[in-house]
Amino acid sequence: MASSKLLLLLFFITIISSFNFTSAQQPFRCNSTGATCNALVDYVSPNATTLAAIRTLFTIKNLRSLLGANNLPLSSTPPNFPIPANQTIKIPFPCICNNGTGISNRRPIYKIVHGDGLYHIAAEVFSGLVTFQEIQAVNKIPNADLIEEGQDLWIPLPCSCDDVDGQKVVHYGHVVAPGSSVEGIALQFNTSQETLLRLNNLATPQSLLAGAILDVPLRACSSTVNNNSMDYPLLVPNNTYVFTANNCVRCKCDAAAINWMLECESSQINASCPLIRCDNLYLGNATSSSSNCNRTTCAYAGYNNNRTILTTLAMESTCPASDNKSSASAMGPGSWNGVVILIITTMMMPFLALLG
Repeated sequence: MASSKLLLLLFFITIISSFNFTSAQQPFRCNSTGATCNALVDYVSPNATTLAAIRTLFTIKNLRSLLGANNLPLSSTPPNFPIPANQTIKIPFPCICNNGTGISNRRPIYKIVHGDGLYHIAAEVFSGLVTFQEIQAVNKIPNADLIEEGQDLWIPLPCSCDDVDGQKVVHYGHVVAPGSSVEGIALQFNTSQETLLRLNNLATPQSLLAGAILDVPLRACSSTVNNNSMDYPLLVPNNTYVFTANNCVRCKCDAAAINWMLECESSQINASCPLIRCDNLYLGNATSSSSNCNRTTCAYAGYNNNRTILTTLAMESTCPASDNKSSASAMGPGSWNGVVILIITTMMMPFLALLG
């Protein structure tokens, strides 16, 4: 009788092991050794919090960067703006590439408090964006069980600086929501299913798992920034904005409005900033559109070591964009893995009780 129970248990274990699971912490590929860039990653807050607390947790230099990454209004979003539990917030951070992968460049820094353990910090404080083994490795901790209160830890968030299909992009660590599919994520973020599969080493769309951190390449708006500018390449993805040129310039990407062209204007947050213009046009202003929907705009062209802000007259099209992809999501076969496991686990419970 005991041998029969054991065979049944082994049978269920074999079924479970036949499913293809993908680690939620698979490293992002980054072959540009030594390259640095700006990246994004989702943070799903486990508890109710505020933007100020998230900014502190991820060592973000200023609130403006966090607001811009999430396209939140600058003037009406205070630091104590509430973030409910389980809400997703995009985190901007600097990335560096080395040894074929990318990790956050010495940020965020987390200070250990009483009662912390590396697993708790990785899985709960940072919601599984890293593993405790990754934290242990980059901080050169010999014993994961021996950490000290007050010790600073570098948290290595996943990222990449590689071009994708010859184009510069912003790599975005997207936390896959339950019910998502590779096709739906591709449509939502204006990329292709094939690109997502290739970047993330997914054999098939069915390999996608809820909770996985997917490397999603975000197309950035085209700009007129010179390649010798201090902020080149200025990569701003759709529905985000950034501050540059010593915070004197605010640039946003709104693909639906101006056909994937970066829109920049004086930020008006720093009284010491110069008046920025192109001849008779101020930065961001444009001539009236002609019948063929083209217009001339005073565009941002970068800034130099002398903090001189450069501009140029650029021709822009205001015709509706033809390559914008609509947002979509769908229930994919990969999302059934968790359901199947739940069913199998439920089936196993009587047999486990008999073995007890």
